[in-house]
Amino acid sequence: MKGTVGELGEFGLIRELTSRLTTTPAVRLGPGDDAAVVAAPDRRVVASTDVLLEGRHFRRDWSTAYDVGRKAAAQNLADIAAMGAVPTAVLLALVVPAELPATWPVELMDGIRDECQVAGAAVVGGDVVRGETITVAITALGDLRNHEPVTRSGAQPGDVVAVTGWLGWSAAGLAVLSRGFRSPRAFVEAHRRPEPPYHAGPAAASLGATSMTDVSDGLIADLGHIAEASKVRIDLRTAAIDVPTQMSDIGQAVGVDPLQWVLTGGEDHAIVATFPPDVKLPARWKVIGEVVNPSALPQVTVDGAPWERAGGWDHFDDEDLPEPEDQD
Repeated sequence: MKGTVGELGEFGLIRELTSRLTTTPAVRLGPGDDAAVVAAPDRRVVASTDVLLEGRHFRRDWSTAYDVGRKAAAQNLADIAAMGAVPTAVLLALVVPAELPATWPVELMDGIRDECQVAGAAVVGGDVVRGETITVAITALGDLRNHEPVTRSGAQPGDVVAVTGWLGWSAAGLAVLSRGFRSPRAFVEAHRRPEPPYHAGPAAASLGATSMTDVSDGLIADLGHIAEASKVRIDLRTAAIDVPTQMSDIGQAVGVDPLQWVLTGGEDHAIVATFPPDVKLPARWKVIGEVVNPSALPQVTVDGAPWERAGGWDHFDDEDLPEPEDQD
């Protein structure tokens, strides 16, 4: 596709984006009207929204538009799964400069569409607006299928803490990219396109998970939300947490303890949950700690002691900002 977004125009861009979409049985009315209609058999709708801002959450010299689309959809769909729900639909709000090549938002939509297909959802509508900075806002919807939502507030003393999915891979990939490299490719790709285990959220709900969240800001930070909501202390055991050999090699090369990435690196969107100790967990779940006791000072400890180093992603911490480069 040649030309810019400005040359294509608002309605031309909308036509290009919606022409690439697929649907699912849950979508009763898709893009093209004032609003979409999505089936909600459970009579409750789970909803989540997130924003990706160029220079803050992605860089065009590091990630393609398709990568950004996959990532934008994944981080929202993972929130739905972390409630124990099945993703059904996604809405996109997109802000782009008029001089942006028209291929960029089209490839972005391809990425969002393909990630939705992985999760079993569909893009059902949205909006596009002209602005100075590329901004991608996603709202995801889901269906509980007659389960109760698994919140952050249900962890009980004696519960085990278990995780499924990658931990620290995105952070290791970011460290590689920040130093001007593009390999090891598996870690770089983990940063560009996280792969949340969508199936694990509803499965955990069926297994009796007492609390659950996805690891978006870092394992300690996100378990900290569970500890606070449940008013408990959670203790992690580092001996039970796997650190891949290649991640250790990256850590040695850049002077970082890889355990720091595993415990505090965000954007992998693994699913972490607490379960009663008598629940038999499938092999995909790895027990990495336990809920120790009710606590007047809810916290996450590591091997029985407070974690003294940085604890995860903070959107208002300048140190978390990637340094953007001039874009074409």
